[in-house]
Amino acid sequence: MKSYDLIVIGGGSGGLTVAAGAVGFGVKVALIEKEPEPGGDCLHTGCVPSKALIAAAKELHTAKKAAEAYGLTLQGEANYLEAYGRVQAAKAAIQPHDSRERFRSLGVDVYQGHGQFRDKHLIEIGDEVLYGKRIVIATGSRTAIPTIEGLRDVDYLTNESVFDMQALPKTMVVIGAGPVGLELSQAFARLGTQVTVLERAVRLLANEDADLVPYVQAALDKEMTVMFGASANKVEALPDGQKRVTIIQNGEQLHLETEALFIATGRRPNIDRLGLERIGVQMDGDHVAVKKTLQTSIPHIYAVGDVIKPFPFTHAAGMEGKLVVGNAVFGLKRKVSYANVPWVVYTDPEIFHLGMTEEEARQHMGNDIRVYKVTLDHVDRFITDRNTEGIVKVITDRKGLILGAHAAGHGAGDWMQQAVFMKRFGRKLPDISHVVHPYPARSEAFMKTADQYWRDKLFQGGIAGRLMKTYVKWFR
Repeated sequence: MKSYDLIVIGGGSGGLTVAAGAVGFGVKVALIEKEPEPGGDCLHTGCVPSKALIAAAKELHTAKKAAEAYGLTLQGEANYLEAYGRVQAAKAAIQPHDSRERFRSLGVDVYQGHGQFRDKHLIEIGDEVLYGKRIVIATGSRTAIPTIEGLRDVDYLTNESVFDMQALPKTMVVIGAGPVGLELSQAFARLGTQVTVLERAVRLLANEDADLVPYVQAALDKEMTVMFGASANKVEALPDGQKRVTIIQNGEQLHLETEALFIATGRRPNIDRLGLERIGVQMDGDHVAVKKTLQTSIPHIYAVGDVIKPFPFTHAAGMEGKLVVGNAVFGLKRKVSYANVPWVVYTDPEIFHLGMTEEEARQHMGNDIRVYKVTLDHVDRFITDRNTEGIVKVITDRKGLILGAHAAGHGAGDWMQQAVFMKRFGRKLPDISHVVHPYPARSEAFMKTADQYWRDKLFQGGIAGRLMKTYVKWFR
């Protein structure tokens, strides 16, 4: 039996962060990964391949729009194998950073297989048993397959198989309109597939600020069909290879025939084979329950990433992994906070999300908040780019501290990052007015919300406002 200071089960973002960080401090580390190569969902079936496909589809979409604007016409069908090749190339280029060889060169012992608990310190991998003084669960998640009559009798796609397609389907029905469903639906629509998305709710992206969603909705409506209040209750295979999806929408039964069926109905943690019930790890529904220190109910066992709530994002798993290195290796008691963790929905336009929406802020603080909005048609760079569909929205307390910052627009995930820095380090919204932005930069959109703050403060705010108005009247 081999003994380790730290055993990490799962080689995704969270697990790799823990393993690399811990071994750097001279700790003896074992990493267990079920796949032939580490990297997790993000590298193999998530972030990397999806963004490569989105980029390829966007190039084609932009070329078509540009051609039409200049009176030209693009004919023929896109070569889907070009997009497929780009996806595989992106994965291959990034894989060495997460490879088995790299981690072994760092000093990590890498095992392939399914690790499961024999007891609170012993992990089985096939016929081998490892002892771990401390253990980290980082086994990620997979697509949650809904209970639909006939679904398991037909071929369907998930994020784990969709990037293996080497031919573009002419039609596709997508069940689920979350970020994954919408991002890939738009990409396939731009490549030439006729896409229909089924959404049980009455609006898109319920977790996003309500002022942002219409911009994305308007863009998607031009490229695909989104059916609201619609749920699939039966799937059948047809003799010609098509699939018939029976839908209930607003009490009415409808039928759709499609070549491809894509399931994007959320995620579920990969914990089935860990044997957690054997050692008494407490659960939070389908997820592993953890304290703020990311310890489970068994203090020497930690959990990070998609197996815990509430942020199923690669960058959140990386943040959790860094915290666990300090807590597990050095016995610290640092507590995790998600207050300053942003996310991005990579549709076009993108949605950037940080902190509370206006609705959430009002629920917490009533009307003791301030809201500042700037539409992108008031920002010169977006005007010159002819890409003005979007908005920036910042919610602050009465002192100007950022409670939430949101944006919809081209590249919003990049030019809104300054909001993350300001919120993380407690800087007030008006402070960004003192930062010189190169003209014309897209980041000026965020700065304009600070300009609104100053106008409201100086011309509407109590004694200061009255003094300013008196001064302006005297000056004139």
